[in-house]
Amino acid sequence: MTATTADYMRLLGLRPDTRPSVESLAQLQLQHLYTVPFENLSIHCGEPIVLEQQALWNKIVTRRRGGFCFELNGAFAGLLSALGFDVTLLSAQVFDHGEPGPPLDHLALRVDLDEPWLVDVGFGRFARRPVPLNSRDRHTDDEADIHIVDTDHGDLDVYFDGAAAYRLDPKPRRLTDFDAMAWYHSHSPASPFTGRVSCSVATPDGRVTVSGNRLITTVDGDRTERTLNNDDVVAAYRRYFGISLTRAPSVRAAT
Repeated sequence: MTATTADYMRLLGLRPDTRPSVESLAQLQLQHLYTVPFENLSIHCGEPIVLEQQALWNKIVTRRRGGFCFELNGAFAGLLSALGFDVTLLSAQVFDHGEPGPPLDHLALRVDLDEPWLVDVGFGRFARRPVPLNSRDRHTDDEADIHIVDTDHGDLDVYFDGAAAYRLDPKPRRLTDFDAMAWYHSHSPASPFTGRVSCSVATPDGRVTVSGNRLITTVDGDRTERTLNNDDVVAAYRRYFGISLTRAPSVRAAT
């Protein structure tokens, strides 16, 4: 089956005739974060990461799955474009121990309306609403405090709760530009995605995550964690993420 714009919008619980505006962009971003999980199951199930628009839509909409940044923001960019938004794909370098990682390490989105907005549904815990790219004020929503700082070379450092999250390159990119880093993150032992299996989605009052055999829930800032057996892991994926599994996923050795 081939997923359509109407199918995607139906998954998000929104009308397919949505028109571009700041308000509709915010609603789309929030519903995407509530509906489509950040997960790395494909890596550990031996499924290829295919950065092609229809393949991403079929995975998310038809198969009721999620993905990591290249997949989630790649698919969301396609949806926004289909709805008439002006979308640009941007490369970001994720900070690790205070230093930015390699180029194309992360995919984020610029959406131009009355002004340019940073949109990101593929970073896990991050801003839940669009962030004005031209503003240097702090942007606070239910999830985080975001602050954008200019660098000496024209890039933008995006701070999350006071710590540098990633460095944005304003140069427009194509989805295929991220193929090599998608391969790296799905194969390299040095990737943060190959050493554990995880799935996470935002909720109106917090977040729910399954990491390995641990169920982690955050409600109004209170975090609880419990260990699950294999059957409970399968049930948790179905209950919290709408993902049907035949067995509990396990880490697949990186190649």
